[in-house]
Amino acid sequence: MSSKEITIKAGIGLLLVLVIVFGPMTPYYNQALASANTGAASVEKANGVLQDRNGQLGFQSIPEQQGNVSINGLNPVTIYAAANRSVVIVQSSRVANTLTLFGSSSGIETVFGSGFIVKYSNSYYVATNFHVVDSVVNVTVTFWNGDAYPATVIGSDPYSDIAVLTTNASASDFAPLGFDSSSSIRVGQPVMAIGNPYGLSGSVTFGIVSQVGRTIQYQSNTGTFTVAGAIQFSAPINPGNSGGPLLDASGMVVGITSAAVTGSQGVGFAIPSDTIVRELPFLISSGKYDKHPFLGVQGVDMNYQLSQVIGSSVTYGVMIEKTVPGGPADKAGLKGGQRTVTIGEDQYRVGGDVIVSLNGVRIVNYDSFATYLETYTTPGQSVQVGIIRSGNYMVVQVSVGTRPSQ
Repeated sequence: MSSKEITIKAGIGLLLVLVIVFGPMTPYYNQALASANTGAASVEKANGVLQDRNGQLGFQSIPEQQGNVSINGLNPVTIYAAANRSVVIVQSSRVANTLTLFGSSSGIETVFGSGFIVKYSNSYYVATNFHVVDSVVNVTVTFWNGDAYPATVIGSDPYSDIAVLTTNASASDFAPLGFDSSSSIRVGQPVMAIGNPYGLSGSVTFGIVSQVGRTIQYQSNTGTFTVAGAIQFSAPINPGNSGGPLLDASGMVVGITSAAVTGSQGVGFAIPSDTIVRELPFLISSGKYDKHPFLGVQGVDMNYQLSQVIGSSVTYGVMIEKTVPGGPADKAGLKGGQRTVTIGEDQYRVGGDVIVSLNGVRIVNYDSFATYLETYTTPGQSVQVGIIRSGNYMVVQVSVGTRPSQ
């Protein structure tokens, strides 16, 4: 991982994650980490912001009622009938390199993914994943009725795995979906995914929200990058589902289906709708989103074993192994580790500060750290970082920076 990124080396076993765009010669693998907590007051504030943005974007909003929806309350037949017309196949070509006994060779592979229609400022766009259109050419979108058109990528953000396409399709082909706030979803509520696994158009699966606030680490042609605040869900997904909508019981988008854990049974991840709505205007108008917050630390989740080795009574938080020279954390005086220890098969740089809170909100692990930072802070803002240093609790004020470009 580049020293320019906010990165974490997990203190416990990492899960391999498969990016679920279908390219038969070049599968992607990623890593998923642990869980997150956020404050109720911050969630309410985020809900208000999303409602304002929904109004500006022309998206529908519905009353917050997701916590009371049962699995029996989700009607896949009704939701599919209303939403399937909005889902498209995103097809493109990518150069694939293959190793053989006689050296390496390259060829062109066909890549399939999914996308869905959104409306912004009286114009229609296709939302999908960044990794679906990363380093591809000859992009096309195919609608539910078989109508197909060339498409152009006008904006993308690897740090949120989001991309936006335009296409000169017939007006009758556009059926935009509305968004619901992902901050209102609850663990256990039903969700449904529509996409094109292995190019099989208009396929639907359903399950429940398994957890929120996950952090996914991707490997792509553009390098390594992490996505914070992902939704974990149990609806089965496969290569080709990438970029399709994750829908709640009201048929509203709460996320973009993005990845699945390799070899798992129903462990999938989605980019939350709050992130999509926040970034869409920037991706459409400027082609990029460059407002990701950045503290400039590398570290690991604290746990009982680490606490015993370093002689700490704190078993949660993020232990800083290294700060990026000249980065916000470094300028504020946060300290990284000074010596290396080995626990099992893993090495750790210990002796640094342990982050235990941000603006008074408890930080359990890196997932909660990254999710809070991405969701509730912006570049230029000051954040109160609660740390444990040499056994003592203290608060350090850090001015949030902007995450460097990939």
